[in-house]
Amino acid sequence: MRTPHILVGAGIVAAVCVLALAQNQSIVDTPHNLSATGTSVIRASTEEQICIFCHTPHNSSPIQPLWNRYMPVAAYSVYTSNSLDAQPGQPTGSSKMCLSCHDGTIAVGSVISRDQVIQMASGITTLPPGSSNLGTDLSDDHPISFPFDSTLLGKDPHLADPLSLPPEIQLDANREVQCTTCHNAHSNTFGKFLVMNNDSSTLCNSCHQISTTTIQPHQDCISCHQTHTAPSGPYLMQGDRITTTCLKCHDGTHAQAPNIQPDLLKVSSHDTNSPVDPTDPIPSHVTCIDCHDPHTMTTGTANAPAIHPNFGQINGINASGAPIEAASTEYEVCFKCHADQTVFTASWVPRMITQTNTRLEFAQSAASFHPVEGPGRNSDVPSLKPGWNESSIIYCSDCHNSDTSTLSGSSGPDGVHGSNQQPLLIARYDTADFTRESAAAYALCYRCHWRTGTDGILQDRTFPHSEHLGEDITCSACHDAHGISSSQGNSTNNAHLINFDNTIVFPDPDTGLLKYESTGPFTGQCYLMCHGKKHSPKQYPD
Repeated sequence: MRTPHILVGAGIVAAVCVLALAQNQSIVDTPHNLSATGTSVIRASTEEQICIFCHTPHNSSPIQPLWNRYMPVAAYSVYTSNSLDAQPGQPTGSSKMCLSCHDGTIAVGSVISRDQVIQMASGITTLPPGSSNLGTDLSDDHPISFPFDSTLLGKDPHLADPLSLPPEIQLDANREVQCTTCHNAHSNTFGKFLVMNNDSSTLCNSCHQISTTTIQPHQDCISCHQTHTAPSGPYLMQGDRITTTCLKCHDGTHAQAPNIQPDLLKVSSHDTNSPVDPTDPIPSHVTCIDCHDPHTMTTGTANAPAIHPNFGQINGINASGAPIEAASTEYEVCFKCHADQTVFTASWVPRMITQTNTRLEFAQSAASFHPVEGPGRNSDVPSLKPGWNESSIIYCSDCHNSDTSTLSGSSGPDGVHGSNQQPLLIARYDTADFTRESAAAYALCYRCHWRTGTDGILQDRTFPHSEHLGEDITCSACHDAHGISSSQGNSTNNAHLINFDNTIVFPDPDTGLLKYESTGPFTGQCYLMCHGKKHSPKQYPD
């Protein structure tokens, strides 16, 4: 007596399949055809019904009409990162239905309508390890089962309006993102069962509106990102860490991408190539995305102190020490790590006055400073080479850069990726006592300042440099290249970047003083002991 009902129910399932076929959404020629007639590796030994692996006309699961699979009971590890404003919970709804196969905990042939598990070819039971078996750890997969609504949009303005999504992008009844938001299990027209063509990241950009980059490879999300089983976990990157993801292109294998790999292997390198850890503070583990926002970076040039276009809209710390969403200058990006953070506790050269906060050293209120935030104090610097004057502003990267960059006169990429000159300097700058003066020993200084000639450093127009350098006293013995903060020095004792190296220069034994006093333009006096010579004081000029 039940035969008519069975036929009617079977007819419903068949009608659904026929309708899907008519809409060009048939699963027959896709990996979801798990019957013996399927062409994928995962298929039944003898079962010829196609829909049975997910649907049944009778005695179906109450989860959804015609649903023919048991629901997983495992607890899942869900996605999280510091870039995520949503709060995904355990998978729900259609996502959990998908996971009844794709988490690998339930046999593919285990269906409600059969007392026996449908046997699969080659002895396969669950989905084998790989991209389609997501496991119960979903922390390396695109987040699911979270509301995509106006509240979330208010937290993240880089998301599309959830009420204006393309018709292909479907949220569930609770307005939540599920597997079915991106995947249509019945159609593989666009590959990977996507609901729409993802060429030029059309699908990704339907929800995410973060890209304004003009760099073509950066416009394609899948160049860097992987939505399932991403090796990085957080940020869903194709590499196991940020650096390895970037080096997929920036390793010399792509003609249009600068090859930064050699710089990262140099003695002094900015990138620590550390594992992705969304809870880790920026200073201890520097990566590419601490300086570059790949979604907004562009090409072009800029003049100091304006931010370089290839930095993109990256966050920073301003001259007052306040966090800012989008830095407008290069130094604001540098200040994220080299200002108020406490990671860097020692200066490169031991100083009479110790200061590792470059924000304070470069401040316009500082006792003296190199002109990074604004023009310097000194109105008469005759040693400056053409292209520089007393009103010039310089980049941090004018001194800190690759020693093989185009800026250095070589042919490599510009940038603070790495250098064989420590600490990440564009040119040699010897700081060891008894260094013999030469164009090579202080090549960094001589990039901007004449060494010889009428206005050269060695001509002693502003100070008897040749006398000191001739006695193998280094530039760094007296000068602190960044600057001296206003809270630690003053324009009399610390003019002209005077901050002695306290392993070379010692207090004057007669007076107990260790200081330089500026007494006017190009005049001053020193109280100190250096290389066995007392200054108690010594006046300049003599």
